[in-house]
Amino acid sequence: MSYKNFPMVSKVVFGRGSFNQLSEIIEPKRLSADAPFIFFVDDVFKGNAWLTSRIPLSYKDSVIYISSNEEPKTTQIDELVESIILDCKARPSGIIGIGGGCVLDVAKAVSIMLTNDGDTKNYQGWDLVKNPAIYHVGVPTISGTGAEVSRTTILTGPERKLGINSDFTPFDQVVLDPELTKDVPKDQWFYTGMDCYVHCVESLNGTYLNEFSKTYGEKALQLCKAIFEEDKLTIEEAQDKLMMASWHGGMSIAYSQVGVCHALSYGLSFLLGVKHGIGNCIVFDHLEDYYPEGVTLFKKMKAKHNIQLPQGLCADLSDKEFNIMTKVALSLEPLWENALGKNWKKTITHDTLKALYKKM
Repeated sequence: MSYKNFPMVSKVVFGRGSFNQLSEIIEPKRLSADAPFIFFVDDVFKGNAWLTSRIPLSYKDSVIYISSNEEPKTTQIDELVESIILDCKARPSGIIGIGGGCVLDVAKAVSIMLTNDGDTKNYQGWDLVKNPAIYHVGVPTISGTGAEVSRTTILTGPERKLGINSDFTPFDQVVLDPELTKDVPKDQWFYTGMDCYVHCVESLNGTYLNEFSKTYGEKALQLCKAIFEEDKLTIEEAQDKLMMASWHGGMSIAYSQVGVCHALSYGLSFLLGVKHGIGNCIVFDHLEDYYPEGVTLFKKMKAKHNIQLPQGLCADLSDKEFNIMTKVALSLEPLWENALGKNWKKTITHDTLKALYKKM
């Protein structure tokens, strides 16, 4: 039997205020004065001097603000890569992503596409990347997605929503500074936190589960329960714990996989543009048949934090639109196999998924 030999983030720093160390971390990686660092920053921080004044710009380094209002698209990555190639005399020294899952995924994708020819859409899938990415660093400013640790970068292409899953995707360096999450709105805090929670539930209930994934998944689940189910934590403790829950949740699927919720959420996002965190919440709310204990606790946490999810998103969709969503969801075969085993196609059909989507 052959076991997966997967890559991990090679360097990580954790601590409140550790963002201030970014300059000393990346400067030894500078290739030349003409080879800039490109900083992709969530545009929610535009004009926020508390963060932007600490971005360590030198020489020809530049900041590109990225909107996280929509999920990253393959065409967006192509445009960013083209503009960087046109603007820079030399290949950049590195790409630094500062933001939530969308911005981190953009940073990972651009760092890959600067060294691999062709269109980004051609690399959506598993192990299609041939050349190592340039040096890339992730600095999460919201916790839950696991994008800082995963070997995928989730992108919406012309035909599907699917990640660039490769050994070259993970960051070379991650800076985990819980202080950076201090201004996250409550709803967004819940949605991304539940993304982490769903990672754990899907990993721990999957057929791919082994002790490696289980160890990380159980710890992340324990942290999620402490944060979202209990009342005893200070704000700082909750920030610290959720940042580590996100890390462990991401690690729990590195040697495993996600499942039913993520597959359906990808379809919802592809057709309707629903963002990943809230999309997972909308879907998971209706998955009692697949994850009964997980959904029961999810509903309890949702009520505790007074979260109102959108209703009726799929109420007026046509058969053609349902077909688009189900096609995207069904194409994610590893997710279904992890959730239900090798014979999943006997129980999961277009009609099964359409009935689920109609509830949302």
